[in-house]
Amino acid sequence: MIRAVSDRPGRAARPLNVAREPAAAKRKRAMAIGRALERTYPDADCELDYRTPWQLLVATILSAQCTDKMVNQVTPSLFAAFPTPDALAAAPAPAVEALIKRTGFFRQKTKAIQGVARAVGASHAGRVPEDMDALTTLPGVGRKTANVVLGTAFGQPAIFVDTHVRRLANRLGLTVSDDPVVIEQNLGALLPPRTWTAFAHRLIHHGRRVCFARKPRCSGCALRRWCPQISVTSAL
Repeated sequence: MIRAVSDRPGRAARPLNVAREPAAAKRKRAMAIGRALERTYPDADCELDYRTPWQLLVATILSAQCTDKMVNQVTPSLFAAFPTPDALAAAPAPAVEALIKRTGFFRQKTKAIQGVARAVGASHAGRVPEDMDALTTLPGVGRKTANVVLGTAFGQPAIFVDTHVRRLANRLGLTVSDDPVVIEQNLGALLPPRTWTAFAHRLIHHGRRVCFARKPRCSGCALRRWCPQISVTSAL
């Protein structure tokens, strides 16, 4: 579904053809979406609890196919038992599995976080690296996880494309791709780097609270003026 979009209050709505939208108009619309998200979620941040880049890295790995709420219930005991990469790397796998079991896929996740722990200890003196290339050489760490750590823990410009960012970026007509790397590039081209991390966090907040996958709450959406509602078949 392609809805009429108005870029100013009081101005008549105009049809939006996302495929033919000029680049300058798309950038202007993306900036307006960013400002609306900032007004709506001024304090939006990562919903994973962490104290250090290492803890955020582990929590992000554990969050795959699991809610942040559940991860936050599990990680305090995990980090209390094994507070450093070296401690986690040396831990008996069954002990780690027991602590993270509620996050699902606990055997695979145990292998993943212990593999990352060994690599961080062996190659980075126990410190999480602060650049994309080094992070993505760690076992099981892709661009999404690396961007979460870079943007959230290290304050670097980063766009992390999870399921919410992918869905909303397409629904808003800011990309036509399902490839997370392409979506990251598309959003990065539309927004100033200083806004990337906050924009991603706010988009995730919006996806969890308003812009649901099956039946979004379009009637109360702060982004409605700039949204073509692509693929929305039923809304509240």
